[in-house]
Amino acid sequence: MKKTLLNIALASTLLTSTLTAINANAEEGLAGIEGLSGNAGVVSQYFFRGIAQTSTASASAGLDFEKGGFYAGTWAADVQDGIEIDFYAGYGIETESGVSLSAGVTTYQYTGDFDSAYNEINLSAAYGAFSLSYNVGTHEEDKGLGIDESDYDFLSVSVEGESGLYATFGTWGQDFDGEYFEFGYGTSVSGFDLGVALISNSSELDVETGEGEESLVLSIGASF
Repeated sequence: MKKTLLNIALASTLLTSTLTAINANAEEGLAGIEGLSGNAGVVSQYFFRGIAQTSTASASAGLDFEKGGFYAGTWAADVQDGIEIDFYAGYGIETESGVSLSAGVTTYQYTGDFDSAYNEINLSAAYGAFSLSYNVGTHEEDKGLGIDESDYDFLSVSVEGESGLYATFGTWGQDFDGEYFEFGYGTSVSGFDLGVALISNSSELDVETGEGEESLVLSIGASF
């Protein structure tokens, strides 16, 4: 982890100076367009649903548009062997009883030789501190990378306290297998979002050793 902590220290210095300049002009940029927002961040190691996508620090940035219950956006991240570029859209509601429900679609695309595309349907529900997410999708075939088409689903349950502490359990199904636990804490300082998380995954999700491992991940980011 010493290598990844050094990488995030260097990357976060660049991110801080960049976002300071962006925020200074927010009134003339994103903030001037109703419903449009942006985000940028750096993590010491990029994990997605319990699977390590990088062995070093990763920078990311995204744009989101929301109006009424409709939302759409795009997000991109460095995955070392290429760039991950996500596109998503959906619709959400909140009932009078305080239950939030949403449905949408997401496609995960990659440049380089990192992976083939994933396309999925996303369903979620939340009430108070608890949230539930169910996603079902297809991993596209790519003969050049030796990848056959496969189907998967992913279920996660999260609880988040007002103090910033949170916990998530996620499990894969169908042609994919494995589960993970994530315990973390997030807070905001001077307009920046800071986080630390401990991720423990099963052997099926451990792409490095195949034995399962625990990883400490640090993050810094901001929205504008």
